[in-house]
Amino acid sequence: MRLGKPFPIWDKGSMNAAEVGPSRQTVRLSELIGALSKALDLTEGVAFGHALRSCLIGMRMAAVMGLGDEVRSALFYALLLKDSGCSSNAAMVQEMFLTDDLSAKHDLKMTDWTKPLQAVRYGLMVAGRGGGLMARVRRLAALAPGGLAPAKQLVAVRCTRGAEIVHMMSFPNQTAEAIRSLDEHWDGRGYPDGLKGEQIPLLARIACLSQTVEVFRASAGPDAALAMARRRSGTWFDPALVKVLLDVAKEDEFWRLLDADRPVVMAAVSTLEPAEMAYIADSDRIDKVALAFAQIIDAKSPYTYRHSEGVAKYAVAIAQELDFSPAQVREMQLAGLLHDIGKLGVPNMILDKAGPLTAEERDVVRRHPRYSCEILSEVEAFSGLADVAAVHHERIDGKGYYRGVALSDYPAAHRTLPVADIYEALTANRPYREAMSQEAAVSLLRRDAGTGVCPHALGALEAALEKGEVA
Repeated sequence: MRLGKPFPIWDKGSMNAAEVGPSRQTVRLSELIGALSKALDLTEGVAFGHALRSCLIGMRMAAVMGLGDEVRSALFYALLLKDSGCSSNAAMVQEMFLTDDLSAKHDLKMTDWTKPLQAVRYGLMVAGRGGGLMARVRRLAALAPGGLAPAKQLVAVRCTRGAEIVHMMSFPNQTAEAIRSLDEHWDGRGYPDGLKGEQIPLLARIACLSQTVEVFRASAGPDAALAMARRRSGTWFDPALVKVLLDVAKEDEFWRLLDADRPVVMAAVSTLEPAEMAYIADSDRIDKVALAFAQIIDAKSPYTYRHSEGVAKYAVAIAQELDFSPAQVREMQLAGLLHDIGKLGVPNMILDKAGPLTAEERDVVRRHPRYSCEILSEVEAFSGLADVAAVHHERIDGKGYYRGVALSDYPAAHRTLPVADIYEALTANRPYREAMSQEAAVSLLRRDAGTGVCPHALGALEAALEKGEVA
């Protein structure tokens, strides 16, 4: 399919691709997953460090229980990745309750939804939040005929997808099983399978108690967290594990560490992986993790299905046309896969909104590249691509966001990703418009060349499209 005369891609030297540089080829997997767990905190509407602190709680319990290295290793990654399936039900939560999915998820963590009065109170508080009381009552009434079936569906989607994600990253079955059964309860009233007592995998029982204690500690303090654990012992939680927790809670250092700043917590977590079982993430493992997190990111909205993989594909094609080195091409692939990781912190009411955004909503959207940069910057191996991801909504003329910098002053990689991102978005369906044709998308980009997007990067994309290297 001919696109007309492509924009020139001459003067490749002026693109200054060399400034990207290859990442360190290996990194401790715990460092990588610990940093990316911040993104999972975003999608659950909890404070940064929630997954790390849940890991501290669960691993301290495991040490007291004398669990072996192999089991503790599986638990370690289950605790860090326990929320890896949560983006998959974000749109469902928003559609069900007609409210901000992030706050709805946070409030649910503080609710014993197995108790009818608490479930009704939660529904009244969350359903149609922002509307009048009668509108909220009507929304709750619309949900009532389904009983607990919608809640079971939400949990099933989350847990099943979470288990699939950790399998993608080549973690053991014990880790996947712990995540799949994370929301099972000791009395058999949990989801998705209604497992009871010791039918529930031990690691899932530890993770369920650990994450719930952490949420209550963060929101209401240690005393409230321990009171909740005692209250739910024998219903939500394994009574034997609650006893272990209460013993651990007597240690002053335990609470001091949980109250520490996130960098201190992250450093402490890095010491908890059993040394004999410590994973090293080589290039292949890093690629698997990046692809898995791309799927977590894209699952946030039905309109971003495979967006990150598409951006990576176009970024690689542009980089190859511009004679980037193999290491630099790989950097562009990783940057494409992870550039939108900060979008996990944008509510679906905004992401999937069919009409124009308000000024406040635009401000929320404009934060996501900053979040992406902050998350990726915590991984030493990703130091090069963090800055590339940070500028994927910047413009040549400096009128983009979040930094408002002129991309004309930046190296090639920084000018490549915006072209790939815009082209993929234009050729995909969005809530406010249908997908554009290849020709229409390129035509629109051409009108913005030199002011919005880099003409050399656009020329490289056109050349790749013309050759049929990408579609």
